[in-house]
Parts: sequence; C-alpha cells; structure tokens
Amino acid sequence: MNPNGKVPLLQLPEGRYLAESNAMLLHLSEGTRLLPQDDFERALVYQWLFFEQYSHEPYIAVARFIVKLAGRELEEGERLKVLRAKGNEALDVMDQWLKSHMFLAGEQFSIADIALYAYTHTAEDGGFDLSSWTAVRRWLRRVEAVPGFLTMEEACS
Repeated sequence: MNPNGKVPLLQLPEGRYLAESNAMLLHLSEGTRLLPQDDFERALVYQWLFFEQYSHEPYIAVARFIVKLAGRELEEGERLKVLRAKGNEALDVMDQWLKSHMFLAGEQFSIADIALYAYTHTAEDGGFDLSSWTAVRRWLRRVEAVPGFLTMEEACS
C-alpha cells in the first residue's frame, strides 16, 4: 500500500492510498478553512510543514521516542544532547514567530498548527522544558481552545 513501507498511511474512499502525514493534511484540508486561500498565508502553511519535517520532528519526536517509548535515556545520553540542542533551536524559531502571530500561518488556525502541535505539546516527554518558551506555551493553549479540539484520548474513545 505504501511503497516506502511506513506508516502513517491514509486509504481514501475510492481505494487509493496516500502516505506522509503532511501530504495527508494537505489533501484533507483542501477547500477548508484549515488551508488558507490567500497565496502568502498558504505559502506560510507550506513553510511550517517543511519546518516540522526537517527542523522539528527529527529532534523533538525522536527524543520523546528514546525517553518515553523506548526507555533508553541513559543508553542514548550523547545522542539526546544533540537532539535536545537541535530541538531547542526549533522551539526558539517557533517562539520568536509566535511572539507576533496568533498562529503559525498568520491569525487563523491551520494545518500548520495541527502538524506542529502534535510533537510540541509532548516535547517535555523527551526532556524539553517548555517553560522558557512563553509564546509557544500560549500558542499551545490557543490551539487547545479551537472549537472542536480533541485530545488523542478523546478522539480515540
């Protein structure tokens, strides 16, 4: 179903498959308020989706996996130092941007916020102390206040 042999994978109603989480977000948000019609705001969504894949997720999500899911914090100590340094850089970038913007693609909630919320709100599981990033913490609360927001537990029950 996925030539890359990985998850996630989305099966569309007509039976076709789509891989890669951000491709799925883009496909599912087409024609909705979650993907801005304004050209520049739409480009900002793309910018943040690429940022998530290349500057955020490889560090914050991997650190979380090592610590919380694999339980290998002691064995992977040196690797975690690098991951946390790079993850801190990503959080710095987000915090600077969010000091002057309500959401990542401007003033409206979008799929960019969905993509980056996923691992940012669980960053502490990987040893990141979010207390230094006040704009990021405020943004997390704004995302959680969006009408229809569900926690993973609520969505899966």
